Amino acid sequence: MTDPLTTPPTGPADTGGPIGGPTGTELIGQIAASIRRERERSGLSMAELARRAGIAKSTLSQLESGAGNPSVETLWALGVALNVPFSRLVDPPRPTVKVIRVGEGPVTHSERADYAATVLSSCPPNARRDIYRIEAQPGETRASDPHMPGTVEHVMIGNGRALVGPSAEPVELGPGDYISYPGDAPHVFRALAPDTLAVIVMEHI
Repeated sequence: MTDPLTTPPTGPADTGGPIGGPTGTELIGQIAASIRRERERSGLSMAELARRAGIAKSTLSQLESGAGNPSVETLWALGVALNVPFSRLVDPPRPTVKVIRVGEGPVTHSERADYAATVLSSCPPNARRDIYRIEAQPGETRASDPHMPGTVEHVMIGNGRALVGPSAEPVELGPGDYISYPGDAPHVFRALAPDTLAVIVMEHI
């Protein structure tokens, strides 16, 4: 079984799938700027990038102007042609603390299947990530001392509720909610419901 997010399309891509979510217009503008930035960084003309990605030059022109509405397949093809991760084209600049509620975030849809992908965070260059599955019960707060400089933690709640984030300003999260915050400053995790389940990704730069 192949995954349209991790498997390049076998034929020419187009703009058949819509961008979803409440920030769709902003996301399309972000994608347009990202495509243009990465194309210029690579020194490719619009015609050459369109040829490598297997899309029409007019389609690429629409995307770069913010008038297009790219599918997962189109963005994957462009990412491959530009030699950059898919996420770099859709992930907006990351603030120090970032919270994504379930139903929010940059969503792209497949043109070939009932499939939607939400980029929560792209991995920066030269980063290392450890992934943890957390099971917690209400009671004592798990207070963490600062980790090594440059550490960022990413947390997504799968079940239950929890208070997560910087010690001074933790955020209450429910199933499907996501937060990222500096791991090199004091931070907490406190379960608010029985059998709270979460995934924590610790990113070291």
